[in-house]
Amino acid sequence: MTLNGSGRPAQLNAYYWPIEEHVGITVNAWGSTLIFIGLSTVLLGGAVLAAWIFQVKPKYKSSLKYDTYECGEEPDGSAWIRFHPRYFIVGLVFVLFDVEAAFLLPWAVNIDNLAGIALIDMGIFLGILFLGWIYALKKGALRWQ
Repeated sequence: MTLNGSGRPAQLNAYYWPIEEHVGITVNAWGSTLIFIGLSTVLLGGAVLAAWIFQVKPKYKSSLKYDTYECGEEPDGSAWIRFHPRYFIVGLVFVLFDVEAAFLLPWAVNIDNLAGIALIDMGIFLGILFLGWIYALKKGALRWQ
């Protein structure tokens, strides 16, 4: 393993930022996060300030802006109708199992590097989700009428 002038490994790792070689300062992982947040805030503030200075607004006001847009078609009736709560419940169940897939995929990709406790942890996680699914089925939340 080769060391640079500061005695650190020349390879990059999670706690070392290569700016040290150019500027001479050391920034750890939290420091780089704070730099990112600071730069993002400056860019966002600059964009809002520029829009305020140049007074970005439409040239002509149009009544079409206040019409309901339905894929280029003329609206048929009022847009203010009640939706059945089952649409909301189905959406929540979809999000729940979508988030489950987001947690399951990285685990499945790194299964070779994980210890046996990871299998137990994922079994507990999937068991809790399965119990929630059974509960939703028994309550009739997924029955479409």
